[in-house]
Parts: sequence; structure tokens; C-alpha cells
Amino acid sequence: MDRVAAEQQIAKLKKRIEEESRHYYTEDNPQITDQEYDQMMRELQDLEDQWPDMVTPDSPTQRVGGMPLPFFEKVVHKTPMLSLGNAFDEDDLRDFDRRVRQGLGNQTVRYVCELKIDGLAVSLRYENGLFVKGATRGDGTTGEDITQNLKTIRSIPLRLPEPITMEVRGEAFMSKIAFDRLNKERAEREEALFANPRNSAAGSLRQLDPKIAASRSLSTFIYQIGEVEGRQIDSHSEGLTFLERLGFSVNQERRTFDDIEEVIKFVQSWTLKRPELSYEIDGMVIKVDSFAQQQELGFTAKSPRWAIAYKFPAEEAVTQLKDIEVSVGRTGVVTPTALLQPVILAGTEVKRASLHNEDIIMKKGLLLGDYVLVKKAGDIIPEIVEVLKGRRTGEERPFMMPTHCPECASELVRLPDEVALRCINPECPAVIREGMSHFVSRQAMNLDGLGEKVVASLFAAGLITSVADLYYLQDKREQLLQLERMGEKSVDKMLQAIEASKENSVERLLFGLGIRLVGAKAAKVLAEQFGDIDHIMQATAEELIAIDEIGPKMAESILTYFSMPQVQELIEKLKNAGVNMKYKGVRVQAGEDLPFSGKTVVLTGTLTQLTRQEAEEKIAMLGGKVTGSVSKKTDLVIAGEKAGSKLEKAEKLGITVLDEEAFLALLS
Repeated sequence: MDRVAAEQQIAKLKKRIEEESRHYYTEDNPQITDQEYDQMMRELQDLEDQWPDMVTPDSPTQRVGGMPLPFFEKVVHKTPMLSLGNAFDEDDLRDFDRRVRQGLGNQTVRYVCELKIDGLAVSLRYENGLFVKGATRGDGTTGEDITQNLKTIRSIPLRLPEPITMEVRGEAFMSKIAFDRLNKERAEREEALFANPRNSAAGSLRQLDPKIAASRSLSTFIYQIGEVEGRQIDSHSEGLTFLERLGFSVNQERRTFDDIEEVIKFVQSWTLKRPELSYEIDGMVIKVDSFAQQQELGFTAKSPRWAIAYKFPAEEAVTQLKDIEVSVGRTGVVTPTALLQPVILAGTEVKRASLHNEDIIMKKGLLLGDYVLVKKAGDIIPEIVEVLKGRRTGEERPFMMPTHCPECASELVRLPDEVALRCINPECPAVIREGMSHFVSRQAMNLDGLGEKVVASLFAAGLITSVADLYYLQDKREQLLQLERMGEKSVDKMLQAIEASKENSVERLLFGLGIRLVGAKAAKVLAEQFGDIDHIMQATAEELIAIDEIGPKMAESILTYFSMPQVQELIEKLKNAGVNMKYKGVRVQAGEDLPFSGKTVVLTGTLTQLTRQEAEEKIAMLGGKVTGSVSKKTDLVIAGEKAGSKLEKAEKLGITVLDEEAFLALLS
């Protein structure tokens, strides 16, 4: 066979194999036998072995997994993958419906109801129809690049039937049959068994060797379009139909309803039917169908106002309370935790349950040795529901909360209006250690390579006693190398991360300091309002309370924190180490008129001098909000080359349209 004939045959085989894969893995409707499929794959592999320069990333032979990766690269999601608010009963769903209708001025609302697959959330990026990048959800803002592992999942198209650029989101999961088969194989090899299909799917996709993922028979359901170029899609249900047309596996057990009571009936039906499925689900997702209405409802800091996840009633189990241990957190709060006789609950082994505080123990009437009913609240956090007092033998004994800190022996106090006991010693080892773990976390200073165990090791070795000490570790490299599991690469990576974190905008530092009641959002508000840490430290109670997001209690907490001499010394030490103390975003002053202040902007077509992400960032920095679809709420459309239906709709609605040249002039 000459080169031209080989090229034609390879193209023919690739197209046929992908078609048959879609019939088998996506539509569950195989058209040929396994032997015929295997024969085509062998022929394609032989031709590619003979003509290696003809191997392309979208070839079916590339699904078997490439070379192992050294590590996972970080991926910043263009649009955050937000988590959903939860509903645990029918009244929660009715409250959601009430909030939606109030937010829309009692417009007619249609809901789409879908099964909530119990797997790992992923995003898939396609450029000109070719699958180029896949990532985990991570913290919603930053995930991990698992492209090579996702390529091994046969329900994910490597090339779309249209040369479209888009990002889609879905759930990767393992079927019950595949899970049982995997655990059987592991048992035969005397390896530890996976607890449930979700853990096994997540573990498979986070393997550095793609061949392991390829062996695990994973599947996907795609449930959302993150962004798409050159298409006008007006509703979620329309988007799902479009995804199906492109060859994605989309769950068929979905319905649309105009009434929340019909939604509730559908949810109730699946509460009973869920065991019949070949895969695990842990609830239902209810979304407002119209994208225009979604845009109008908007988002809270954590989740969209137009969607909610209904969580199925948790499994319950009976076990024995063996003991209660207490731990000290970064704010000094002493938290009791129940130690249980291990029990399987919702597919996982449960050994511990949170008790929150002493009042919970008293209210539930817990005694050590009691038999208790345990459930997983929202299928996540183990919780003791009630004590089975009828099973008491008389050998049970009461538990007494300590009067002194288990770490530093300081007397514990209960602050006014609080139920928690608290260690207020700022030099308590537990407070410092837990505070350091928070300081290095992803949402705070994001010190990659400094996990909880590393921080504990550094603290135990006396190399750090405060967060500021982290920025002086470069002088202690030899001592770091002496620590367990700290080789040269690990130490270098850690020191590089510490050095890089000096450039963080100050809101990360504020959040990382662990000021009581100050979360990530409040930290950013403070940074944006005052500009740098010196002005925050000098702020009065009146100036703090004047900010909408800052209440009297938070203001008091901020004032108390920065009034402490040891905190002032800590800030000075961080300054001397070169840690940035200023806000790096754009500060919008009251009454300031930025080019996009208060405007909702839509980008369409191809920009030649900026990437789409760069354009979105510049619009946001200048006061605007970028959305994906054109509606009556849109103020401005930026139209690049080959702008399509979004431009047409903007012109019909009389919305102002700027070309790229005018847009760049505004930016300058």
C-alpha cells in the first residue's frame, strides 16, 4: 500500500471506529460485533505503526494511554465551576422556587431536572472540533490537567463532527458492574479494595500513568456547555440536545416542568428508583431552563441562584460510640469528635462523626459506650442522629469536656454569645499549627508543596513558629533536607512556591492570617476598599462598618486582631521578608466612572489582538461583567471577526456593538 492509499484507509478507519464507538458507548446500541471492532482497531494500529507520522491526537489508538506523567499541571477555569446550593427536603425545593420567581418578578419559569451523577466533575476543551484539554473541577477556580487520562474514556469524542470551539462540563464515573469487576481483580491480587464507584473513578483519573485510567472502564455524562463560539443557544435543554448532536453522552433521564410540584413528584420517583440504575446517583439537579433568566438571577459568592441540588435522604446505620476526642482549630475553638466502631455508610467506612460543641453532646444525651444512629448529612458529613437509649447496659459513662487546652494547658474560655469553648492563648501550638495549614492553603497564600503534613513536620522540627518564618526558610535548606520525605526536588519546589507567594495580592494574605469572621470574600472587600494592609490596620470601627459587607462583629474582630502587639510584629516580619502588602486589582472609588462600570458585556467572534480570556479580564478590571449570551439585559457586544448569531441578535435588540478597534480604543 502506498502513502496515499494508507492515508485514505487510515481516515476511513478512524471515522468508522469513532462511529461504532458512539453507537456502543454513548447510545448503548452496538451495530457490529466485538470481533469486527477489534479487527478494525488492529488494522488501524498496523497502518499507524507503518506510517507513524500519520498518527494524530484524535486517533482511536491514542485512547490506550501514553507515557506516564511526572505531575499534573494546574488549569485555571475560564468560567468558575461553582458548586450548587443543596436542598434536603421538599420544602427546600419550594423555597428555591419561591426565590426564583421573586427574582424574576413572577415570570413564567421552566425547570430542567437531571440525575446527579456520583462521580468526578470535569471540564473538556475543544478547539476547532479537536479535544485539546481536560481538567478536574479542583476548587472551582483551579483544577488539574488530566487530558491524557480523559482521552482513555471512550464516551468522550476526540473530534467533534463540526469544527467548533467550546468547553463542556460533565461527570466522569464508574458503573456498578465496572466497579465490582475492578474490586474482584484487586481482591485476587490481594490489593486494598475501593470503597465505592465514586472514589475509584476519582482515583483512576488522578493516576499519573494513563494506562491505569484506560484499564478502568470509565464513562461520562456531559451536562453543561461552559462556553461555545459561533452558536446562539438560548436554554439549558436546547444545549443538552446540541451536545447530543455533537456525539457527547448525555443522560436521558431528564425532564422539563413548569411547576415545582411536578418537579417534586419527579424527584420522589427517583428516590425510589435509584437502585435500578447501572450507576450511582446521589441526588437530582434542578435548573432554570432559560439562559436569559439564569443571567437575570445571577450568582451568590458560592453558587448560582438558578440551580439547586436535591440530596437524597442519607443512609443510616447503628454503631457504638467508643470515645470522644477534642482538637483545637486555628481560631482556638475546641471541637469534640465522636470515635465510632467502624461501620459502612453510603459506601464508605465511617469511624468518626462531628459533634460540633459541648451543647450538642448534652442535647443528645450522649454517654461513652452508647449505641447511636449515624447518617451522612447530604451524603458527606457523618452525623450522630440520636442515642438508642433502649440498648443501654448501665456500663455507659458520661463525657466531660476539658477545662484546659489539650495542647498548651491554658484555661479554656467561652466568649459571650458563643457556645464553643476556646483557647485564647495566641502561642498555643495547635492554634499556630492549624493557622499555618490555613495560611498555606490554595485559597489563601497557595503554597504548593506545603500540605498539612509538611507544615506539621516543619513545626515539630522547630523550623517555623509563625507564618512569617516560612519566608526565611531559604536560609535553612540543609535542615529542610534532613526532614522525612523531603528530597532536593521537594525542597526546591517548596522554596519556589514560598518565593512566588510574596507577589500575591494582599487579600490572600488577609484571608491567610485567619482573622476571626473574615472569609475570602470579606478579605477581598477590605483589600479593595483600603488598598493596603497599613490602611486596614489603621481603620476605625466606623470606617469598617460603613462597608456593606462588614458588620459590627466582624469590625470588632478586625480591630481586636490588629491591636495585638504580636500581630503587629508578625506583619512587620512579613514586610521585611518582602511579602506584598498591597491590593493588585483595580480599586473602583465611589462615583468613579470606568469604561465598563455596571455594564453587561458579551464577546462574540474572533479577536485578533487579544485572547478571549485577556479581553474578559480587562473588561472585569474596568468595572464590567462578561456573560455568554445576548439578552435585553446586555449593554454592549464586542464583535470580532466571523461574529455570528450573537451579533445578529444584538442588532435586532438595538444593543450597542463595538468592533475590535473601538474596543481597544476604549481600553486605552
